[in-house]
Formats: sequence, C-alpha cells, structure tokens
Amino acid sequence: MNRRKNTPGRGNKDQSERGDKKPIRSGGKSKSYSEKGDKKSFRSDGKSKPYSEKGDKKSFRSDGKSKPFSERGEKKSYSGEGKSRPYAEKGKKYNPKSKFKITRKDGPKKPASDETRLNKYLAHAGIASRREADELIRTGLVSVNGEIITEMGHKVKPGDEVKYNGAKIHQETKRYVLLNKPKDYITTVSDDRGRNTVMNLLGKACKERIYPVGRLDRNTTGVLLFTNDGELAKKLTHPKHGIRKIYHVHLDQNLKQADFDKIKAGVTLEDGKVSVDEVSYVSGAKKNEVGLEIHIGRNRIVRRLFESLGYKVTKLDRVVFAGLTKKNLERGRWRFLTEQEVSTLKRLS
Repeated sequence: MNRRKNTPGRGNKDQSERGDKKPIRSGGKSKSYSEKGDKKSFRSDGKSKPYSEKGDKKSFRSDGKSKPFSERGEKKSYSGEGKSRPYAEKGKKYNPKSKFKITRKDGPKKPASDETRLNKYLAHAGIASRREADELIRTGLVSVNGEIITEMGHKVKPGDEVKYNGAKIHQETKRYVLLNKPKDYITTVSDDRGRNTVMNLLGKACKERIYPVGRLDRNTTGVLLFTNDGELAKKLTHPKHGIRKIYHVHLDQNLKQADFDKIKAGVTLEDGKVSVDEVSYVSGAKKNEVGLEIHIGRNRIVRRLFESLGYKVTKLDRVVFAGLTKKNLERGRWRFLTEQEVSTLKRLS
C-alpha cells in the first residue's frame, strides 16, 4: 500500500506560509496589550487609571473622601437633630394614630340607672321570656301603678307596682333545680286526669314557682331541669342555640349497619329532616343499645326516628342536657344547681 509522502507544499506548510496572523514580533516577543488593538486601559505613563478617570460614576467627593449616607440619595434614618434614634424608640410598634392626639371631654359619668325594661322585669319574675312578655304587654295584660301599659320599651322603677292579668308580680329569687326523672311521670305542672306529674317529685323544693324546661315523655327517664328564669328557659329550648342532648336508646332488636348509616346521614320524617349530631353503638353492650346526640326539640323525635326505620324503642334515658348530667343523682331525686353550673348555662345560651 502506497503511503502519501510528506512533501513540501502539500499539507505540511509551516506557519509562515499558511497566511495566519503572526502572533510573535520579529524580536520574538509577544505584543503588549496596547499594540494588539485592544482598548487602552493604561495612561501614557503606564499606570492604571484611577476609578474617577475610567468613566465610572463618581462615588467620591472632590476632597477624595467618601460621601456620607445622607448624600448618596438613600433615605435618611436619622432624626432631625442628626442623631440616631435610641433603641427603645426604634423597637416601638407602628401606631397609625400616634400622629393624632385624641382628646376626650372629661365629665361626670352617668350613674347606673335603677330602671328596668318591663319585658325584662316580667322575664326575671318568671312570667315569660322577653319575647313572650312583649306579646303580653301588647295585648294589654300588664299594668304599672294601675295604668295599663301597651308600649314597648316602658321602664319600671323601684317601688312600682306591676300586675299581670290582675295579679301583683313580685320579683323572685332565681331557682334552678335538676331532677333525675323516673318512668310514669308526665312533664307538666298539673294534670286534670289525676296522673303523676314531675312536680309531685319536687315537693317543697322552694317557695318560688318553678317550671320544667322542655319535656320528657311519660316513659322517658333522665335529666330534667326546672327554673323560674323564663328568659333562660326559652333560650335552652330554642333550636337555634343548639343545646346538646344525649340519649341512651334501647331497641327491640339490633340496629343494622345500613340503618345506622341512614341515621348518621339524616332521616326525613313527615315534619322534616332529622339531622343528628352523633350516633354510636354503646361500648360493651349489644347492638340494640345506641347513643344518640341531638339538638332538635320536636315532639317524640327520638322515638319517631327509630320507628320510621322499623324499630321500637323499649327504653329511653336522657343522660345529658346542656352539659348537666345525672351523676350521683338517684332516680326520682333532685338537687339545686351550683353557681358554676348556672353560670355555664347562661354562657351556653
């Protein structure tokens, strides 16, 4: 195989014959930067130009000293006197109203009025709630010092004689009584058929006239509250306040999982949908015992709920009402609420 010989003039030209630019001068030395066509960065005396001559923006004054911050265009962080603010002043939170002085006229405070709105007076006397009292006033059933009052907002002074339906009203001490209701007692103040009422169980608990808050069926047992505080009673029974009630339900058969899920999702009855807050099987018991939390106050709502699904309630016990329980209270017994319990009830409502 013939190999191509390296002959002059064919692919083996030296650098001087290729036409390349000569990087080396005749003296064998490399050109200086100033001779290469680059922009000159040196002065004629060979020294580097100072920053002020390079075209940069001047950051020095004529005297060669650096400008203070106040001359550089930055925002001043000094006070008007040229002094830095003390740390205590720097750490203060910004108050948009600090620039404005609010002056209030000092004058004698108005003394607290002893007057009470008439509807509030009736509610505190245990006659009715404030809303119901407004209706009693509007219909002319209330008089003050012998004069029938029909206007809303009328105020009662200490010593005024207030009558409702011809009978004088006395301001009573508020009473709050909790009963663990047994079976075979109806929730009413009196019964024309001579049946046992819950009032028979209280006996002479107090001299004030107290009333049951809400209702429990004749065969339903558990927590039942009594009071002469009409305004509080109204709030505790109104659905919008969502007062918590828990029932222990016994059924005639085990509750199926499918029906359990229906109750949890909500069951529609003839008077509307029943939405429960919580439902669960009772721990350690058979599937025919169910715990039910609800805030709806419709008549026989728990019994009708299970009857709509084909179950019969054999026993129904209310174990919690507005945070009150029957703990340490035997069936058929009652007790007064503590101040703490009363305070909690008023906050709930």
